[in-house]
Amino acid sequence: MSSVAQIIVQEGSRIWEQRDKRTDGWILADSPLTPIVISLAYLLVVKRLGPKLMENRKPFQLRNILFFYNAFQIAFNGWIFCKTCQLTWFNGYSLVCEPVDYSNNEDALQLVLIGYCFYISKIIDFFDTIFFIMRKKNNQISFLHVLHHSVMPLSVWICFRFIVGGHCCFFVTLNSLVHVIMYFYYLMAAMGPRFQKYLWWKKYVTVFQMVQFVCVGFHSLQLLFVECNFPTAFSLWSVVQALLFLSLFKNFHSKAYAKNANLESNSEYSPSPSEKKLS
Repeated sequence: MSSVAQIIVQEGSRIWEQRDKRTDGWILADSPLTPIVISLAYLLVVKRLGPKLMENRKPFQLRNILFFYNAFQIAFNGWIFCKTCQLTWFNGYSLVCEPVDYSNNEDALQLVLIGYCFYISKIIDFFDTIFFIMRKKNNQISFLHVLHHSVMPLSVWICFRFIVGGHCCFFVTLNSLVHVIMYFYYLMAAMGPRFQKYLWWKKYVTVFQMVQFVCVGFHSLQLLFVECNFPTAFSLWSVVQALLFLSLFKNFHSKAYAKNANLESNSEYSPSPSEKKLS
């Protein structure tokens, strides 16, 4: 083995030893290869297998499945949001600096469970894209959509395995709340044309997503200037990720709604909110 390879292996082993041992043995989260393989399988299905299987088939309607799927997402993310608030912000957590509690007290262990559920929720989100494929809504499977869904499992896995609880609970709180609102919108959209008139607030969902990235970015950025017993590398990664997705979501928002404005002024046809769905 070359000296460079040895250094990489040694450094990888050193980092791995710093993992939170309380998260060892959790299904689909024990090895770093698991979220990587899951995301690669997702990309394979999205880019190759899914469109190929649906190529000569009629699109599925999936109205009932979409209704129950969106209702489940609202309930699951709502539970994560409420439970996180109960264990953190209603329990003395600081917005400025909150180190991870690596003890085995009840609240800390409950946050481990919340972190695991949050990780699993990012895998469940893959069904957004699968349903697009089954309904032949391939125009909605944008670069942003695929990138966001494929990156999140690994990103959240890192947080779960190393820093579950503490400062990163801010992201869990905001993101789960965003998903409650987002899937409530999709639930209404799945209930049929008679609800279209109540879906005027679609663009504000995207705005809320962008506000989320701004808040998370600033919340993580402060740790680069404030002394806190929380890994600076994770804070920096959070800032970079927030800036990346803020830029991509802003670009999507600008193009989507500028295009819609032109369509509404120049055509009798205007795409329904459900046709513009972006997770």
